[in-house]
Amino acid sequence: MEVFLTGADAVIQLLRTALLSIAIVFGAICVLDWAVRTRKISPFNPVARFCRTTIDPFISPIEKRVIRAGGTPAAAPLWALAAVVIGGILLLTLLDVIRIEVIRSIVASEEGAAGIFHLLVSWTFTILRFALIVRVISSWLPISPYSPWIRWSYALSEPILAPLRRIVPSFGGLDVTPILAYFLLSIIESVLFRLM
Repeated sequence: MEVFLTGADAVIQLLRTALLSIAIVFGAICVLDWAVRTRKISPFNPVARFCRTTIDPFISPIEKRVIRAGGTPAAAPLWALAAVVIGGILLLTLLDVIRIEVIRSIVASEEGAAGIFHLLVSWTFTILRFALIVRVISSWLPISPYSPWIRWSYALSEPILAPLRRIVPSFGGLDVTPILAYFLLSIIESVLFRLM
């Protein structure tokens, strides 16, 4: 386990450094492209020609989405930078979660069948709570519940929320059942762990 921890920490640190370097370089490029698009740099400058020929083809897919959402083309480099930064943060968070779960799996396997059962119960409740969070956040955004990115959260959370909606009234159009379901899942999980 010590070898895994040392290797995982080294890989995550290396990836963190690489992503930070990429974000800094990409940030400078995006700010430069933004300056060209907003005419802070002359469009006839060699830098502007470089941006139009080299950088703009990479940013054009994001530019199309920004325009469809009602934004201006000049904002596309800044949105691209935000996407890279958020993507890097999510990737590093995912790697940390995977590292922690692998460690938990190793410890659970050393404890035998009871440890593995405990781990599976914990994973089940974590996935259900995550499905509730994804469902709530997606309800705030203009995303279809039938989207393949979101559909799984509705499939996992609806069997929990449907019975609660019959019991708990809505408060002026505000559905509090996801919050109640989240806390109920935590209580049920802790009760199960005490019984084991």
